[in-house]
Amino acid sequence: MANHISAKKRIRRNSRMEIVNKVRKNRVRTFIKKVELAIEKSDKTLATNAFKEAQPEMHRAVTKGVFKKNTISRKLSRLSARIKQIA
Repeated sequence: MANHISAKKRIRRNSRMEIVNKVRKNRVRTFIKKVELAIEKSDKTLATNAFKEAQPEMHRAVTKGVFKKNTISRKLSRLSARIKQIA
């Protein structure tokens, strides 16, 4: 258990931010799922629209520190490559 006031405050802050970060992470996962579902349906226009909606949300998660930059870059690259493969 923390003894210092600042340590106690940090524990409270960490618990609040944990909830916020979980929400952000789940939101990104939801957007990725929408793109993947569109890819599975082989609907290129739906997939590109879902990808365009997902992209800023994923970059926002990077700026908020939820995901690392390279992780999101990798995910975006793989999604875009899968969209390009749809004939």
